[in-house]
Amino acid sequence: MKKILSPSDIPLTSRIHIVRGQKIMLDADLAELYGVSTKVFNQSVKRNLNRFPVDFMFQLTNEEHDRLRSQIVTSNVGRGGRRYSPLAFTEHGTIMAATVLNSQKAIEMSVFIVRAFVQLREMVSNHKELIDKLQELENKVSGHDQAIANLFEAIRQLMGPPAEKRRLIGFRTNLGDESQDGL
Repeated sequence: MKKILSPSDIPLTSRIHIVRGQKIMLDADLAELYGVSTKVFNQSVKRNLNRFPVDFMFQLTNEEHDRLRSQIVTSNVGRGGRRYSPLAFTEHGTIMAATVLNSQKAIEMSVFIVRAFVQLREMVSNHKELIDKLQELENKVSGHDQAIANLFEAIRQLMGPPAEKRRLIGFRTNLGDESQDGL
């Protein structure tokens, strides 16, 4: 008998992956969350394909599936594993998937999944803000470092020995003295 999962039992962020630059969830994970088999889940999706444009759902390529398989534990083909690459659902696709499964469990889990995506987006946003602030601080420090270096150089020049007054080389005439006119 399959155990019914509650939102507190599910580490949802570990089931959200990045593929093609998008955050996605796999069909098997969504089926488990919604309390149905992957086969039933995918049949419901295929009966309602018009609800899933390419920005909501796509099928992983073999290469993408292999990369994900190396990151997460999935069964191997030939040992009771999948025959086809899994379907990947974007954030909007996961919400739409709840509409094709009309059960109380699907509704509860869709709310839970939406909240997980929002929480993930907030974490990324906070991380970006922190990176921006660190960059700003680094730029300020770099500018101050140069200003401090210039200040020290000016102080060193002031602390050095005074420049000698040199006597001018060459013939000087004393304009106020008429005895040197020679005329």
